[in-house]
Amino acid sequence: MGKKKDVNYAFIDSQNLNLGVKSQGWELDWRKFRQYLRNKYNVIKAYLFIGQVAGNESLYAFLQECGFILIFKPTLAIKRNKKVIVKGNVDAELVLHTMIQYRNYIKAIIVSGDGDFHCLIEYLDKKNKLLKILVPTGHYSSLLRKFNKKNYIIRIDLLKKSLAQKTTGIRGRSKP
Repeated sequence: MGKKKDVNYAFIDSQNLNLGVKSQGWELDWRKFRQYLRNKYNVIKAYLFIGQVAGNESLYAFLQECGFILIFKPTLAIKRNKKVIVKGNVDAELVLHTMIQYRNYIKAIIVSGDGDFHCLIEYLDKKNKLLKILVPTGHYSSLLRKFNKKNYIIRIDLLKKSLAQKTTGIRGRSKP
């Protein structure tokens, strides 16, 4: 765990996290997730890498209100079988910002189960700058499995009880 004096940053692949959680049939409470990062790992800054889509401005404002620093990736609308798929791969931005901020944090948390981050995670580990890898589910890249041996992997699906959105009809509030 991070010590109180430690300055830890989180770098979050929003699509990997969101789709991974949704694939398990629940919704992440973003406010609770930001608080979890702050309380459990002393995360001072949480960078959220997200595709920018017109019409999602209220979502972006909400995420910023929760305490995330949003890094936007332009998206592409791709037609496949008469369906429009919006793609916004944030991998390069996440790696770039992790390295730009390298001197500003003691330890980094990478939030993604994507094997594309293997080289970044390996580098952070070798430099003693890796705190944890938070993966959305037990189905994450086999390239990251070796980090299990060092107790880096934390499965977010196992934290569902404390991080899931409660369905009370009032957004962001738990049941009284």
